[in-house]
Amino acid sequence: MTDSWKVSLPCTKAEAEALKEDISPLAWLDFPPVLMTSESDAARPDEWRLDAYFDREPSAEMLDLLAALAPSAAGAAPAVERVEDRDWVTLSQQGLEPIRAGRFFVHTPAHRGEAPGDSIALEIDAGRAFGTGQHETTTGCLIALSGLKAGGAAFANLLDLGTGTGLLAFAALKLWPAARAAASDNDPVAIEVSEENAAINGVALGRTRGRLELAVAEGMDHVRLRARAPYDLVIANILAGPLIDLAPSVAAAIEPGGRLILAGLLDHQAPAVAAAYRRRGMMLTGRVDRGEWPTLIMRKRRAAPARRGRRR
Repeated sequence: MTDSWKVSLPCTKAEAEALKEDISPLAWLDFPPVLMTSESDAARPDEWRLDAYFDREPSAEMLDLLAALAPSAAGAAPAVERVEDRDWVTLSQQGLEPIRAGRFFVHTPAHRGEAPGDSIALEIDAGRAFGTGQHETTTGCLIALSGLKAGGAAFANLLDLGTGTGLLAFAALKLWPAARAAASDNDPVAIEVSEENAAINGVALGRTRGRLELAVAEGMDHVRLRARAPYDLVIANILAGPLIDLAPSVAAAIEPGGRLILAGLLDHQAPAVAAAYRRRGMMLTGRVDRGEWPTLIMRKRRAAPARRGRRR
């Protein structure tokens, strides 16, 4: 059995609660840890503890990033210990509570069977790729998808760009099960994880309707992604900078009238991201706000009908 690592730091209740709203730089590491917070002593309600579980020995850089999440513990050396894989996986599963977002109930294996009867259950193991539903950006996308479905939208060809765990692609296929769907990520590990999660959630892989095609790709730079275009729905939960850089290629891959869901950006970054796509023929039609993390819903303008000349 291989070993994993647990790092613990004291923190305040406010710092613990802030982790629910703020995405840590740790989440963008190649192998991000699972973060857990807990109350240390009921008699001292402001004293909490931050635990991070790593699947490899954390570097000094990782420890510095972790310490930045608990500034009240400045000067305190983090407690680092080696733990067995089965121990930290069990703890991390227990520490991630299910998320109810729109029509979806996203949970880890520890909460299997707890989904309300009126929800769509999706199981995502806390593991090697970002996108368990715990962060506000993912939650915002799930709410946006639910809103589009409730509004009567129907999609036949969709893409989840930067899929992470496959969660958003699975969610879209659950809402529109007859659609053709693709999911891509520039990290091969994310695609491996998405394939595993697809099996867990009963999502068939393939290129035909009702199935999901997976691809390792930088943005739209993949022959299969280009061949499947134009899309009537694209979901991109990435970061503001890459979203702006990808605006020309992503907008070009969307058919007139098609929808675009953008997330991974902070509130102050939303105007620049929206403007980048507006210049490419997209218009902002909706927004989901989750703390300081907005999700933008855009639609591609349809071509104006050609004017007929006046008869003389």
